[in-house]
Amino acid sequence: MNKKLSKNWVKRSLSSVWHPYTQMKHHEQFPLIALSWGEGSWLYDCDNQRYLDAISSWWVNLFGHANPRIGEAIKNQLDTLEHSMLAGFTHKPVVELSEELAKLTGNTLGHVFYASDGSSAVEIALKMSIHFWINSGEKAKTEFICLKNSYHGETIGALSVGDIQLYRDAYQAMIKPVHVVSGPDSRATTNLGDGQEMVKSCLRELEDLLKKRNNHIAGFIVEPLVQGAAGMVMYDSSYIKGVRLLCDKYNIHLLADEIAVGCGRTGTFFACEQAEIWPDFMLLSKGISGGYLPLSLVMTTDKIFDRFYDDDVARGFLHSHTYSGNPLACVAALEVLKIFKDEDVLNKNKMLASSIHQELEWTNYDKRISNARSTGMMFAFDVKYEHMPDHFPRRVFETAGKNELLLRPIGNVVYMVPPYTLRKSEIDHLSSSVKKTLDDVLV
Repeated sequence: MNKKLSKNWVKRSLSSVWHPYTQMKHHEQFPLIALSWGEGSWLYDCDNQRYLDAISSWWVNLFGHANPRIGEAIKNQLDTLEHSMLAGFTHKPVVELSEELAKLTGNTLGHVFYASDGSSAVEIALKMSIHFWINSGEKAKTEFICLKNSYHGETIGALSVGDIQLYRDAYQAMIKPVHVVSGPDSRATTNLGDGQEMVKSCLRELEDLLKKRNNHIAGFIVEPLVQGAAGMVMYDSSYIKGVRLLCDKYNIHLLADEIAVGCGRTGTFFACEQAEIWPDFMLLSKGISGGYLPLSLVMTTDKIFDRFYDDDVARGFLHSHTYSGNPLACVAALEVLKIFKDEDVLNKNKMLASSIHQELEWTNYDKRISNARSTGMMFAFDVKYEHMPDHFPRRVFETAGKNELLLRPIGNVVYMVPPYTLRKSEIDHLSSSVKKTLDDVLV
């Protein structure tokens, strides 16, 4: 394609497509990028300009674009069974995927319910939690706890357990109140001792609430190790271990939202593994299908499942999604799990993360940057500059594109969650392009 065709696609998109997370009027100053194709860690626009996908296209393309293994698995399934309803039917891909996921938890979380997106997984877990308590004769347990500045999705239930007012304000009439507690933040500590004291303080605050409201609280939802939309807030796994103990002590559910932090992103397949605990509900989406097809899921225990298993229809979990357990999405996820195993991804990622961390070492000394941090394959830093430009995130997005890089900051936080397939030359490009982008924006 040429520039004329590229501009044509952008013009047609702006007149017909309502883009997500976007004030559409801003595109009068910040043009869209019309993509044409992708390969490996790169995206290419209609003018054949390339962009290193430093955020895995919203954290989903774990093994890059046009991955031959995942693509082949989907093509093979396409000629066999593209879709069937999962009510009253089953099929090989959904059974095998459920079994493989359960194995990853030592069969502790042996029951899997499927949907299409992360917000839907949150809705499912919230409904399951409340319904469990109803079936248990504890109908008063309908409240939830979340962390300060937490984000768990955009549907009404998911918004109700989030704490970012920008997303909630317009919909307050529809949103149920939530208990908000402080969570640890590595940026607020200078040494290990301070970090441990912060964890203890946050756990004390949580326990104070549970002492007062445990008979009314159904569960506590949390992103283990990293709060993404809060600004890549990273914290020690000891907090999650302490939360698990308190949830057990006061008889409430622990809902682990691993939609963004699961699938190897924090260094272990599940972030909860680093706390050596399992939640009552494990939520996955994003990377589980390698970025190929919409898929989300909720994993839970025998104890939860058994409370719904009854002759009474009303005690069943009467929730559905048309594309639940879609065979194409399931085979994509199965191939993702096979790649993790066949290519020893988790161990390779340790070396890859070390290489990226070393190449980004300059962020520790740049005076425009503070709180450079990382967890597994997640990297972030805060930008604090005397003359911060207006619309900083959009300016970074636009300028990074000119430097062959895809970045999408959260406020003043620049983060990178790249594919697990980065080569040495691409790591070099990532680092140099981030620095050049800051140089170009912060003038």
